[in-house]
Amino acid sequence: MTAPSSARSSSQAGLSGGIDHALACLLALNALRVSEACGTDLSDLALANGHRVVRIVGKGNQPALIPLAPRTARAIDAAVGERTDGPLLARKDGSRLDRHAAGRMVRRLARRAGIDKPISPHSLRHAAITAALDAGCSLRDVQDFARHADPCQTRRYDRARGALDRNPTYIVATYLAGATGAR
Repeated sequence: MTAPSSARSSSQAGLSGGIDHALACLLALNALRVSEACGTDLSDLALANGHRVVRIVGKGNQPALIPLAPRTARAIDAAVGERTDGPLLARKDGSRLDRHAAGRMVRRLARRAGIDKPISPHSLRHAAITAALDAGCSLRDVQDFARHADPCQTRRYDRARGALDRNPTYIVATYLAGATGAR
């Protein structure tokens, strides 16, 4: 999924409001895994060093403190309303949203946004990671953002972009041309 289609899906979620918007933001702006987003409780929201954050338990049972993008924080506030406990992403009956329901929600949002290719919660996470790389974040920072234990896993997202314009051949050629005076 490309960043523009991610933006369309996220925009559509914003129009839908509620947990649709909060889920789309957690996946597409904060790169959470669907299990991380669905497993979060209201008690996991906090402030840390002036940042709105959410505590999650990630893959491999690893805890992480995730700063919330302002749009994500607003979407969460709107979805939570007056609730003070329970799951962050709660259905109308108060029960926890599960990954299957989250997948249906993401597919519905994608259809409403006019995205005709198959979209999953991971597609939004993938788009967030790829967008971070496209925005020029270092591979190390993106690895931390994605909570990948191995940098090789993050590199898969980078290689998939086919970034020929960032290939070192251009930097080397420019460097050598300047160093030798060749044009």
